[in-house]
Amino acid sequence: MGNRKKLKKRLLAGSFLCLTFSLLGGWLFHTWERIPASIRIKAGVEQQIALNVPALGEVHPAEKKREEAILATGMQVRQTGTGESLRIDFSRPVTLIANQTQNYMMDVRLFGVLPFKSVDVEVIPDAMLIPAGVPVGIYVKTDGVLVIAQGDFEGPDGSRREPAAHLLCEGDYILKADGEEIESKQQLLDKIAGTYGKEMVLTIRRGEEVFDVKVKPEQNAAGEYKLGIWIRDNAQGVGTMTYLDQDRTFGALGHGINDVDTTMLMDVKSGSLYRTEIIAVKKGEGGSPGELTGIIDYNPANRIGTIDVNSSGGIFGVLNEEVAQGLSGQALPIGLKQDVKTGPAQILCCVDGELTPQLYDIEIRQVHLDHDNVNRGIELTVTDQELLEKTGGIVQGMSGSPILQDGKFIGAVTHVLVNDPSRGYGIFIENMLSQ
Repeated sequence: MGNRKKLKKRLLAGSFLCLTFSLLGGWLFHTWERIPASIRIKAGVEQQIALNVPALGEVHPAEKKREEAILATGMQVRQTGTGESLRIDFSRPVTLIANQTQNYMMDVRLFGVLPFKSVDVEVIPDAMLIPAGVPVGIYVKTDGVLVIAQGDFEGPDGSRREPAAHLLCEGDYILKADGEEIESKQQLLDKIAGTYGKEMVLTIRRGEEVFDVKVKPEQNAAGEYKLGIWIRDNAQGVGTMTYLDQDRTFGALGHGINDVDTTMLMDVKSGSLYRTEIIAVKKGEGGSPGELTGIIDYNPANRIGTIDVNSSGGIFGVLNEEVAQGLSGQALPIGLKQDVKTGPAQILCCVDGELTPQLYDIEIRQVHLDHDNVNRGIELTVTDQELLEKTGGIVQGMSGSPILQDGKFIGAVTHVLVNDPSRGYGIFIENMLSQ
């Protein structure tokens, strides 16, 4: 009996310790997510941050420059120079003010003692952006030719041939063939056909590395010379323009253009925006995402801007002057992620052939200040009955639709939940602008 009692006590103690460590781990994880890895504040604008975590942060300039920062906590105001640090108590709301754009670092300690996290603090210029919400046609050309798959084919004698095996990989970009720059899929195919089976040298970019490989095309059953690779040199589709700046620069989509086969972010050499008209809506249903269907005429006369950057936070470029001047809408101040709160908000978009973007009601369910996925900082639900009747919620083609709250431009729609099209995600506008 004595041994059983001891065993029972040990089991209870072990269970208690496991529960304690589990709760502690959950609390630490929650606290870690509550403290963003980066905080941006606008120069010359009071910025309140309320993290409500038992931690102290010490701020110091990232560079040795004579700048000023002011911290106001409750009724206390303190001014510091280069040689000092700024202590912030995150267990209560704090207001940060910085007069000049500058980068800072903040060392965060739990309970003011335990080293916990390093945070980048960036003071950025205040910005006013025009929420666009208009559909656009997108066409981009890759920087080189993208290898989307590698495989084998049947030769003239019926055997399987794999000329590119172990030489080329999915996601490689072919930049040159025998020293000649490759700008299109057809150009590369012609170069391969013109070798008549002689060895050729391909210049490849794989990640950040650029190198040459030697490969020898072989004949298929039809007598054509092939490498056994599937390639792509462009991407196109319909999306939504998010914002327009005063210098005619725009941002769109809220996420990058990824190759449909490799799912990798495409390296874009150049691209264009085109006028498009939404002619049909496929309504989203549980398990089946909806879609906006648009007509895109790639006639040069319909080209309205250039695409210069394809990044994880969206696509960016410059609008034609005439189109920019005709874009209606009032410029709004941007809202940083610490300004975003759960509750009512609106999205701006065009659906069902509308010529002018309309505002539709949504509810922000959760705000993730330190989400690993840059495109999913905002969780939202469409509550507007008119939009739900038209589209079922969020559909493909609405990516980039501006999110507005309390008179501020806070983000853009990026993703939909396939099992529930009324729900989706958005990117903070500051994350788009940082790209």
